[in-house]
Amino acid sequence: MRSRRFTYWQDGDGWLGYLDDFPDYLTQGDSLEDLKAHLASLYEDLTSGEIPCVRHRGELEVA
Repeated sequence: MRSRRFTYWQDGDGWLGYLDDFPDYLTQGDSLEDLKAHLASLYEDLTSGEIPCVRHRGELEVA
């Protein structure tokens, strides 16, 4: 099992967050654990090709 970094915050009674590798894809949960489950499912969808035209983040070294 690999770990993935994510950003999250609580908004009222809910939790919002996104995978740091895919900041355009926000998801939510009723609790932090529920949010983590949604993020794991979202990661599977994003990396399986099920969601078309996924935006990726990268790093470029220039001289």
